[in-house]
Amino acid sequence: MTAANAKIAAAPISWGVCEVPGWGHQMSPSRVLEEMSELGFSATEFGPEGFLPMEPALKASILKEHNMTAVGGFVPVILHRADHDPLPGVETELAGYKAAGAKVLVLAANSGIDGYDAKLPVLNDAEWEILFNNLNRIKAFAASMGVQSVLHPHVGTMVETQDHIMRVLHGSTIPFCLDTGHMLIGGTDPVAFAEKHADRVAHSHLKDVDLTWAKKVQAGEISYYDGVTKGLYRPLGQGDVDIRAIVRSLIIAGYAGWFVLEQDNVVTSEPTKGAGPLADALASVTFLRGVLSELAAEGH
Repeated sequence: MTAANAKIAAAPISWGVCEVPGWGHQMSPSRVLEEMSELGFSATEFGPEGFLPMEPALKASILKEHNMTAVGGFVPVILHRADHDPLPGVETELAGYKAAGAKVLVLAANSGIDGYDAKLPVLNDAEWEILFNNLNRIKAFAASMGVQSVLHPHVGTMVETQDHIMRVLHGSTIPFCLDTGHMLIGGTDPVAFAEKHADRVAHSHLKDVDLTWAKKVQAGEISYYDGVTKGLYRPLGQGDVDIRAIVRSLIIAGYAGWFVLEQDNVVTSEPTKGAGPLADALASVTFLRGVLSELAAEGH
């Protein structure tokens, strides 16, 4: 893929739509999809369970109404327990993918605890092997249905820190979703990861980060949720992550995946028309289009 035909998608979390109970006001699918379309997006991730209908044909029809196609979605799955087989749940999820034409399953290693602020257990070697095996099984199963699986390192999940990411890098064959914010908060430099491991990146979530708040979340001074409400995430180009360098590394390495703009957000009430998350989403997509234009002008 070249910069000129790079694939850009939106994500409902940029509009405050989240799977965590009590995560602020949840805007309607029609409002969110309409605003995505206004910004020139033609593709989106599904968002959390319940945002779009679970019935596959209905999910596909709502997206089509707004001239949107589906990329795939974020799916938290318990991967580390010997008494839990994640495949049946993944199979159910993928039924909706087929109807909507979605091609990317974005897995997170669910801890089994609601939210992302609880103290997590430390996996032993046997549990890591179970996790690796389940990732490889899911990858193979999804591939048989024409869907690519990626693992999303995420704050408050069993794959969060730099050590966790390195374990998965060497213990499993699954590619990664490079999430610039969650990697940074977990202690991984996303710029270095994109430069060194572009061959293992098949999907990306781009968000910019205010390091002042990120360090408070890292240190446990504030919760992840409180960090988001205080401005942990910024529009692309307005924070402390070198998004331009990450995009350059991926494009120059031949990256063929999606650039999903995903600025985690909490909305407290229904915004008036033209207000709310729309302005930040516009700033982010404008920045990304500018970076891609620069790369295209250089011949990448």
